[in-house]
Amino acid sequence: MGSTPILSREAERCIVLQRSRSLIIAAWATLVSQIVIVGTGGAVRLTGSGLGCSEWPNCTPESFTPVPEQGIHGLIEFGNRVWGGIVVLIAVVMLVMAIVQRAGRTIVTLASLVVGLTVAQALIGAVVVWMHLRPDTVGIHFFLSVVLVVLAAVMTWKVVVGPSGPRVAARGQTILVHAMTAVLAVVIVVGVLTTGSGPHAGDGGAARNGLDPSVMQHVHAWPGYALVALLGAVLAAAVLRGPRRHLRLVVATFAVVLLQVAIGIAQSNLGLPIGLVGIHMVLSVIIAALGSAVVLSLRPPAEAAPVATDDREAVAA
Repeated sequence: MGSTPILSREAERCIVLQRSRSLIIAAWATLVSQIVIVGTGGAVRLTGSGLGCSEWPNCTPESFTPVPEQGIHGLIEFGNRVWGGIVVLIAVVMLVMAIVQRAGRTIVTLASLVVGLTVAQALIGAVVVWMHLRPDTVGIHFFLSVVLVVLAAVMTWKVVVGPSGPRVAARGQTILVHAMTAVLAVVIVVGVLTTGSGPHAGDGGAARNGLDPSVMQHVHAWPGYALVALLGAVLAAAVLRGPRRHLRLVVATFAVVLLQVAIGIAQSNLGLPIGLVGIHMVLSVIIAALGSAVVLSLRPPAEAAPVATDDREAVAA
């Protein structure tokens, strides 16, 4: 009489860990790719290559790829589009792996949102080109990138750390963290408006939003300084209460925000050089990802074991 082989606990654990590692790699790839495309999109704008490809999805009315007459601008814009396709592919792979490995409803939902919004982002990119880089469409394009990075960061946290347990942080500490993230959102919004008033339109003929850039730089700085102050308070609370992972993330976030402030002051005084502006853009979404992790770290993982409950249930099933 035949019997179904029963895996030992160690063998089951090895299978689960192997699955978890592959899912972790896919999650990190999703997050990193969403951050990188902010950098490539910034390069398009800062080099004046926003209309390097005059059509979408074709680069020109006659050609899908750039033609020599478009020069370096066509190559830069087309390179960003190619990377956008890779980002979509990575997001789809993550979603398929989450479904196949039964990663749990939360992770599958987050992965689905990332896929859907990444496709939407590509379509908005087409609108940006068709509207000749209108600052409002460019701003929406960037806002959606921030949302995608945050979603990918939360998804990666859920994959790597696992489901959250009950809240252990003090109420005052929680309020401080949420106030910090709210001010961070304001900083990003005002930053987009400031960029829309400045010289980096993505093309020499693109319109600006009509705001005074010298005034907007100050308006952008005020919530930035408030963010630094709130992060100092969050850091003090984390030192007093922990938990340790939360403290490490707060320290990392504080360090990156201080770097961002220094770069912001430098770029303002140096006349907005494209290298510093590009770094400033990428750091803004990295800070958004770190801010999301700081919020999530207020709750310890539901289990201390490195293997998530959903993964073990998948193997048991």
